[in-house]
Amino acid sequence: MVEQHGHQRHVVVVGAGMVAHRFVESLRSGDPEGRWRVTVIGEEDRHPYDRVGLTSYFSGTSADELTLPRSVLDDESGVRFIRGDAVARIDREARRVTTESGLSVGWDALVLATGSFAAKLMVDGFDLAGCFVYRTLDDVERLRAFVQRRSAELGRPLRGTVIGGGLLGLEAAGALQGLDVECTVVQSSDRLMSAQLDDRGADSLRRLIEARGIGVRTGSVTTRLDSDVRGNVRGLEFREGDYADTDVVVFTVGVRPRDQLARAAGLAVEHRGGVVIDASCTTSDPRILAIGEVASFDGRCVGLVAPGYAMAEVAATRLLGGEADFPGYDDSTKLKLNGVDVASFGDAFATTPGALDVVYADPVAGVYKKLVLSDDAQTLLGGILVGDASAYGLLRPLLGGRLGADPAAYLMPEGAGDALGDAELPDQALVCSCNSVTAGAIRCAVTDAGCTDVAGVKACTRAGAACGSCLPLVKKLVGTELARTGASLSSALCEHFSFSRAQLFDAVRVSGLRAFTAIIERFGTGRGCDICKPVLASILASLGAGHVLDGENAALQDTNDHVMANIQKDGSYSVVPRIAGGEITPEGLILIGEVARDFGLYTKITGGQRIDMFGARLEQLPEIWRRLVDAGFESGQAYGKSLRTVKSCVGSTWCRYGVQDSVGMAVQLELRYRGLRSPHKFKLGVSGCARECAEARGKDVGVIATEAGWNMYVGGNGGFTPRHAVLLAEGLDDAGLLRAIDRFLMYYIRTADRLQRTAPWFEEMEGGIDALRGVIFDDSLGIADDLDAAMAAHVGNYEDEWKATLDDPEKLKRFASFVNAPTTPDPSLAYTLERGQARPATADERDDRRVLIAGTTLAVRR
Repeated sequence: MVEQHGHQRHVVVVGAGMVAHRFVESLRSGDPEGRWRVTVIGEEDRHPYDRVGLTSYFSGTSADELTLPRSVLDDESGVRFIRGDAVARIDREARRVTTESGLSVGWDALVLATGSFAAKLMVDGFDLAGCFVYRTLDDVERLRAFVQRRSAELGRPLRGTVIGGGLLGLEAAGALQGLDVECTVVQSSDRLMSAQLDDRGADSLRRLIEARGIGVRTGSVTTRLDSDVRGNVRGLEFREGDYADTDVVVFTVGVRPRDQLARAAGLAVEHRGGVVIDASCTTSDPRILAIGEVASFDGRCVGLVAPGYAMAEVAATRLLGGEADFPGYDDSTKLKLNGVDVASFGDAFATTPGALDVVYADPVAGVYKKLVLSDDAQTLLGGILVGDASAYGLLRPLLGGRLGADPAAYLMPEGAGDALGDAELPDQALVCSCNSVTAGAIRCAVTDAGCTDVAGVKACTRAGAACGSCLPLVKKLVGTELARTGASLSSALCEHFSFSRAQLFDAVRVSGLRAFTAIIERFGTGRGCDICKPVLASILASLGAGHVLDGENAALQDTNDHVMANIQKDGSYSVVPRIAGGEITPEGLILIGEVARDFGLYTKITGGQRIDMFGARLEQLPEIWRRLVDAGFESGQAYGKSLRTVKSCVGSTWCRYGVQDSVGMAVQLELRYRGLRSPHKFKLGVSGCARECAEARGKDVGVIATEAGWNMYVGGNGGFTPRHAVLLAEGLDDAGLLRAIDRFLMYYIRTADRLQRTAPWFEEMEGGIDALRGVIFDDSLGIADDLDAAMAAHVGNYEDEWKATLDDPEKLKRFASFVNAPTTPDPSLAYTLERGQARPATADERDDRRVLIAGTTLAVRR
């Protein structure tokens, strides 16, 4: 296929995105002898980054955190990386590319990975100031800077419009909402995500999106954008004749392959765009390959990363002399937006002749699930999941295979895991779509490569190395395969302890040891690591081993626990006093306001019904907390793996629908469980009636009042995989409720894995919710008295961590910005005003004279 120059051949990769990065990584890993020399040329002046994760940029993820491993394109790996210089011309006869700067590079093989560009509607005003696309890091940085500047100019939050209601459009809407922009999504077709969802699925998604404050307008075509006198976008006109005001517009109307280089070089190009390739990813020139979104296979270009990765693997294998073919596009998609899960896979629209639908819908919860089956209801052909996509990881690998269970069982709440049971995934089932890893490859990693845990399989196969959503299934497969060989999946905490967290908890509890050095000397090896040290710190705190900053145990704490505050993106800290049950007096509000004003802190009311104050410097923390503690406040422990909040509605005290005093119960629960350290953070909620205003079913422990008593729910989690809580008991009186929660929390603390939330903890429990009821109410394990005593000890020994710190001069020594200048503010902290409050300044704003420097002009200029 290529000519050899000496003993080493040269491949040039045009483009430096995710797919190019994957190609180079695959080529280098398969070429230990260094047969290929690699040059990568990218037009962005950046290393390749995770374009799929762009939305997380608006929630605090930095550009560096989005950057893919730099080692893949460094000189030591034999790769020359030219960035910030686009290729301008391909000379096929001379086998050279020329960049815009005039650099000429020869090649033996050429790989086109130029990707695609975001399209804009060609309507009047599409290029006005305030109109953006959503494609690159530069795009999102410009969008954020514009929103911040424009909202400051107007003195109000902006109104935003996203034109295009597909996957990218909904992500862009979430990003705008994260910037405090009032956002509306405009879709020309009759439903959101029309390429992935049917009518009912799209209706469910629309309700969920609108419930989160994002407007949706379907069946509308934008015909014109209007500007103000300064050239900023100010409104949109629709084909229906009506008009909408807007301050910022984001176009997400699709992408187009960047095939200009290929066209100019005379390569075959699809008439609708895209460089034509065959199954080997070879173009019409056998020395040139194309991969990713620029490549057209079977007349299609697809803007998803998984097919691009598959093409990259095929291209690398071919260059190394192996045989591999691109299997075709996998259109499966999964979206998570503001807690809304959406997934679509396979023949989601049931176009296969004779296909059957099995549907589960819960309009109240906003859940819609559909499986498409063969005419005998045995083979899974596709599916749609809206509102709860937890079954996606199990169902997608079964695509094209027999379900082996009642299809409805996969759709019912909590049912997917049980439905799979002991069913055998076929070897060809795709487990990790991002990296094209099959169930058979995972099994081979265990049986042939000797991998004995998930981390080893991940390193060997790359399963779960991208988005990570397949890891639960990977873990299940690894455990099953190890069991076949007579081995078991290692539950060791880390290389220093062969125990699981639960085993280590019991060992420490029974031994009575209360210092890390003594524990590791008796039960472990070495000096510990950043995994086992925080775990031991949490265990010791749960067992009442004293203040977290006492003695050598202070060195075990996570970053936030070291200073009992949450570190923020700019290196400052947040201060979060406890506001039990969300109940606070006017005097308390005034005191918090005075503290925030005097120290120049940004204030925010949280979803947990308390007030966070941001921007505190390290040396200010004791001074701030002194004023709060003197006024009767205590630490809200927002920094710890512990109780966060107990959310409540107003209850029967004021509400005409309330049947129980939800505020009183919430305050009682929060004061009872404050400071309780656990494997992960946990939250409680108390609703005074079935209307559920406190969203108790989204909490680790949810309490809902009825006229017969309290109903208790457990295992509600937010996060990456949201869970609705499950009913544990009904009609409990106050004492029975407290006893049940005591035992639930203590049993969780003693037996859960490191960083395991309550939902996966009891879902993995043998016997599930029934077994949990047995432990709590029937004392099936004979440990109820022990659990009760442990909680009583916690309640009796509680001490506010910040009050104890303020009374200890030794502990206060750690709160200094610099050892040799303990009261000097950190000069790297700089702020600007937005909506009347200080926020961290961007790099561009730091050059502006109006930027406020912490510790000097901030308080004065406020």
